[in-house]
Amino acid sequence: MKVLVVYYSMYGHIHRMAEAIAEGAKSVQGAIVEMRRVPETLPVEVLQMMGAVEAQKTFQNIPVCTVDELGTADAIIFGTPTRFGNMCGQMRQFLDATGGLWLKGALVGKVGSVFASSATQHGGQESTILSFHITLLHQGMIVVGLPYAFQGQMRIDEVTGGSPYGASTIAGGKGERMPSANELEAARFQGKHVTTIAAKLAR
Repeated sequence: MKVLVVYYSMYGHIHRMAEAIAEGAKSVQGAIVEMRRVPETLPVEVLQMMGAVEAQKTFQNIPVCTVDELGTADAIIFGTPTRFGNMCGQMRQFLDATGGLWLKGALVGKVGSVFASSATQHGGQESTILSFHITLLHQGMIVVGLPYAFQGQMRIDEVTGGSPYGASTIAGGKGERMPSANELEAARFQGKHVTTIAAKLAR
């Protein structure tokens, strides 16, 4: 059973969440888990101006995903930063190239899930995940979120991401906040939960 964790990360927040998602997925017996980045669409000059080049060096070893790889997985867990309440342009462009998979029904019946990040607590994490689900539903995927069985999303003693729609993290206006222990635990829970469901379907 193969699980793909496919994400875009500019400053490393989503990359760290992706690592936790993969950790959770790997805890399920029989799971083969692979991490993939979606292709970058911004020129190096722009990334330099945004201060993202150094941060991205820490995860340049993660292979870039191809569209065809999606069809080989039993479950795909997507990660994206929020851009004005929606997925980032890099992820949107990657998904827009999956028309051939849609035509063949290659993703029908596969498990799909989403995690996200935003600069602020109310920066659109939920709308990003929910609007992402639309693409997964058009592809015929079985959408899985983050159930309240993960009770860390009930916490009120600290500011934290996470909702029934998926794990998330708050990066801060300048990207100064990395995922908290609770947010990483949510990601691990989601990774394990999605993979467990995929394993049941595979059987």
